[in-house]
Amino acid sequence: MEILLVKAIGLYEWVMIARIVLTWIPHNVNHPAAQFLYKITEPVLNPIRRVIPPVMGIDFSPIIVFVALGFIKRMLFRGLL
Repeated sequence: MEILLVKAIGLYEWVMIARIVLTWIPHNVNHPAAQFLYKITEPVLNPIRRVIPPVMGIDFSPIIVFVALGFIKRMLFRGLL
């Protein structure tokens, strides 16, 4: 079960990377792929943004999500060994 969770977290990390890259390039926010990325990442990013708002236009919420996901993966791997 833990291996499945680790793989799901890894997949979510790739989705987060796609979301981050999408913010760097001009895109149509109504495109289905963009809508999909926003729908699955916004529920995680938005609560963090409420606690730590963007500073000078830089959104730190994805960094916090990556740190948290890394911590969770380490805890799961520790349970596997």
